[in-house]
Amino acid sequence: MSTLRATPVPARPLRLGTRQSPLAMAQAEETRARLCAAHGWPVDAVELVPVVASGDRIQDRPLAEIGGKALWTKELDAWLAEGTIDAAVHSMKDVETLRPETLTIAAVLPRADVRDVLVGAASVADIPTGARVGTSAPRRAAQMLHARPDLTVVSFRGNVATRLGKLERGEADVTLLAAAGLVRLGETGIGTPLDAETWLPAPAQGAIGIECLAARADLLSLFAAIDDAPTHAAIRAERALLTGLGGTCHSPIAVLTRPEGDTELFLRAALFSPDGAHRVEASATFPMTEPGHAQALALRLLADAPEAIRVHFDGGVAGDIA
Repeated sequence: MSTLRATPVPARPLRLGTRQSPLAMAQAEETRARLCAAHGWPVDAVELVPVVASGDRIQDRPLAEIGGKALWTKELDAWLAEGTIDAAVHSMKDVETLRPETLTIAAVLPRADVRDVLVGAASVADIPTGARVGTSAPRRAAQMLHARPDLTVVSFRGNVATRLGKLERGEADVTLLAAAGLVRLGETGIGTPLDAETWLPAPAQGAIGIECLAARADLLSLFAAIDDAPTHAAIRAERALLTGLGGTCHSPIAVLTRPEGDTELFLRAALFSPDGAHRVEASATFPMTEPGHAQALALRLLADAPEAIRVHFDGGVAGDIA
């Protein structure tokens, strides 16, 4: 990320669109703080413009059944096209793999903790036999059933407070949350973080992205000041992997990426059948500037996968993977 520079304060506030959920607002606040610090602006130089996304309005069904990740982005996409906002702040794991050509991810902030947090038990092994796991994420469900086929998965949607409330009311025995989200909400000390080497996280988990119109060269220059190059490279690679896999919101995939020195990335990915009975894994090391290697890894994964996994991926057709 660039150091402080003397950039003229915008003639009107720069408008950042965001979902209205507490976590999304916290992420937008972080983005505004970083942007103002990088350019030496007062806080009122950047305005937060919240919207209630379709995905936040509909809470009674799994996301995969009602339109996928577009439910998190479509209102903000429309506002960008109309000029209502200058840029949108996203949780990158919630952004569809295939995006409009008119839009671009202008910056990605430094990645936070990628781990999942288990709430309701000290470890996966300590979950009582036959317990109910509350989650609507195909990755979490399949990964849990692979480790503990005796468990039952029940649908759990909503923000952090909603899911914790459901757990407290006994609608499930355990649930899983993203560590990054808990930290950003100041909810530390909840649950047990799971080792990312053994419990692989979701693609792009822990990363905040800023998206704007590709034609806005002026904005691209401004956002470059808060772009974290290693994180951005990792997110490009993970999204290239998704493109190569060609999945849907029903396709369980987990991935862990870490820098190898200053110029390379190590990427490890696993695919599951939705019932957790089958798993295939592969890894690769490649230059940060060549995310296409992740697509090649995707094809290798599919070639090695049993039919019970492969049937949930289209291989080479970009999709929307949860």
